Amino acid sequence: MAAQFGRRLRRGATTTAVAAAAVAALSASQAPAAPQSDTAAGDQAAAGATPSGDSAATGNSPYHTDLPPLNTPNKPGASVNLPVTGSAEAGIPASVLAAYKRAEQELAATDAACRLPWQLLAAIGKVESGQARGGKVDANGTTLSPILGPALNGQGFALIKDTDGGAYDGDSTHDRAVGPMQFIPSTWATWGQDGNGDGRKDPNNIHDAALAAGRYLCAGTRDLSVAADLDRAVLSYNHSTEYLRTVRSWFDYYKRGTHEVPDGTGVLPADTGGGTTSPFPTPTPTTGTPGGGTSPSPTPSPSKPGGGTSPSPGTSTPPTTKPPTTKPPTPTPAPTPSETFGSLEDAGTGTLTATAGEAFGERVTVRAKNKLGKPLARTSVTFAVVGATDARFADGKSTVTLRTGADGTVTAPVLTAGEKTGVFKVTAVAGTTQPRALSWTANVTARVADTIALTGDKALTAAPGAEFTDRVEVRTTYKGTGVADTAVTATMITDAGTPAENDKGPYFEDAAGDPVRTLNLTTGADGVLELPEIYADDTEGTYTLRLTTASGATVTVELKVEAAPAA
Repeated sequence: MAAQFGRRLRRGATTTAVAAAAVAALSASQAPAAPQSDTAAGDQAAAGATPSGDSAATGNSPYHTDLPPLNTPNKPGASVNLPVTGSAEAGIPASVLAAYKRAEQELAATDAACRLPWQLLAAIGKVESGQARGGKVDANGTTLSPILGPALNGQGFALIKDTDGGAYDGDSTHDRAVGPMQFIPSTWATWGQDGNGDGRKDPNNIHDAALAAGRYLCAGTRDLSVAADLDRAVLSYNHSTEYLRTVRSWFDYYKRGTHEVPDGTGVLPADTGGGTTSPFPTPTPTTGTPGGGTSPSPTPSPSKPGGGTSPSPGTSTPPTTKPPTTKPPTPTPAPTPSETFGSLEDAGTGTLTATAGEAFGERVTVRAKNKLGKPLARTSVTFAVVGATDARFADGKSTVTLRTGADGTVTAPVLTAGEKTGVFKVTAVAGTTQPRALSWTANVTARVADTIALTGDKALTAAPGAEFTDRVEVRTTYKGTGVADTAVTATMITDAGTPAENDKGPYFEDAAGDPVRTLNLTTGADGVLELPEIYADDTEGTYTLRLTTASGATVTVELKVEAAPAA
């Protein structure tokens, strides 16, 4: 779905059934609220459109209805490895294709049981945004201009009031579907991902959006290698059987082969003009457009490879091929309450606290229950680290999806603190149509030195009234790791049973050059501290310097004041 949302079914069949499907496709934009005749409503039901609602990833916003050409990009049964060349329709922009395959690899590592194929993401990306409007993205994968659906304001579309304050869609009154995979803000708030590792979750970034779409499709116990599970996943994205048929057509087409094309050169859907996108388009109802949708101004379509051109919107030249007949999916029975996810609860997670660089002693554990309040096995739970922290699960992951066991419980992987101290959140989310989320506060504390030791073993001596030639150097550590910025108190002490500051013997000098026998100092990089110069007074003897950290770690140094031997 691009910034203009006129929609066109593939022409070539003019039967009543196709006309009915056209009305259904045009009115599948998240529950048509524009006035319709009884006939239109009947046609929609005949086409199999399901009830709308904002529980779908896209809010059931409009989508592109182009179908793939009848000639396949590769012969039937050929390898799905990318050929060097192929038909223009089979080309996928380089950054977009890379994002789909990267998401497939990520899901294979974190939710292998889902078996997500990247071709399914490509099919959804095709019907939602024309592969990010032909791959118009920058080097980081972010669209050159926002891809926004129409305002879901009840005027020709469903009514979904603003849920994000306009943060994602620029509309503080109503929600819009956002980005190349067309997530509505409320869904993105739950499922948004950082697919390119830049520290942001941006629905207009193809890497972030593709990974989020993959996780959304894999929610629950779905195995996308099973046809029924794949159909459920697609319908959860947009509640329309016409949408399912369209996605299925592109999915089968891409599975037969595809190839990479440069960013910005992908074939745009026939209902998309070639002009500049408007950042925040507002759909304008026009006469003659079923379902109250918008009709984009006809603009020249980009040339196809080989010299041909795509037909401009509004032209009456019929294609030479007919759309393939797709058999509707076999309805699957609704799950029973004992099979349906109902709630998510904490299963005994303790306090999440760790010292920088160390593993947290506690792990987040949750329990999923069904509608009857009983433990529910094989429920997908996504654990995520949220906030300004470098704490991570195993293998440096900030998000991990696992499934509950027979007792309904699942435990997140071990969480390891980074170097950044402070508070952040750990969340657990389960469920698709009605997600349930839990969160815990985690805290990373700074290392506190547990040891202070001398870095050298030279004897420290000075003649009366002279300066000690060697400097005292110590290092503070925590479990062997140097701790910078550790407060250290250095005091010249007496040798009495209860040591106190000595009033004679070696001393330091303050800024004014006056003798002092106690200094408050701080370690530098790697916990190393070199003390200032030490001076001897005229009293010979053996003296003690004590260095103490705030945690109570202590080390003493022996200082001797003695006259030099006679020559």
